[in-house]
Amino acid sequence: MTSPVPASFVRAHTRPAHPSLVPEVTLLVADDVVALWEAMEEERGRQADAPPFWAAAWPGGQVLARYVLDTPAAVAGRRVLDLGSGSGLVAIAAAMAGAAEVVASEIDEFGTTAIPLNAALNGAEGIRVVGDLLAGPPPSVDVVLAGDICYDREMTERVLPFLDRARAAGTDVLVGDPGRMYLPVDRLTAVAAHDVPETEGPGLRRSTVWRLR
Repeated sequence: MTSPVPASFVRAHTRPAHPSLVPEVTLLVADDVVALWEAMEEERGRQADAPPFWAAAWPGGQVLARYVLDTPAAVAGRRVLDLGSGSGLVAIAAAMAGAAEVVASEIDEFGTTAIPLNAALNGAEGIRVVGDLLAGPPPSVDVVLAGDICYDREMTERVLPFLDRARAAGTDVLVGDPGRMYLPVDRLTAVAAHDVPETEGPGLRRSTVWRLR
């Protein structure tokens, strides 16, 4: 079994920052993603499974976190799953908005170390971090929050059946997305939108919170 990523690694390769759309939250982010990616491979002695998605505040996550903080009734007193949690931004927002329970699902071992660190920075208590849930039944929650999970075809094909199962079980499903091409817009209803600065370059990206019908 692979040993956990040490918290010291995450702290050494990131700095605290405030996402532009969610300045209430502090996240550990990377200034140089390529250097971080190389450091991850050196830390593990092998090729990294994925880029360091956990070390950035992606527009889809930011717009979803903004919605949760602006509309706390969406999660207050409810059990929440943050799917594809990454940095933990959306999970932290849910905890700050009064969720009764927050589960953060993240498959990246660096992300599972970063999420508790980010939660601690924000005084967000009680966030439980778990791994990949997509192959099984959804956990017993009231709300699924999924930020920027349709970034490629393979992930979309894995995520959508899980979200469908959650919705069929009566769970409210909210997706934050910055206009990814694989998002099934015909099955969604828009509930909020903001222009969010790009994570990977200059400019703004119109990002929307959608509810799965």
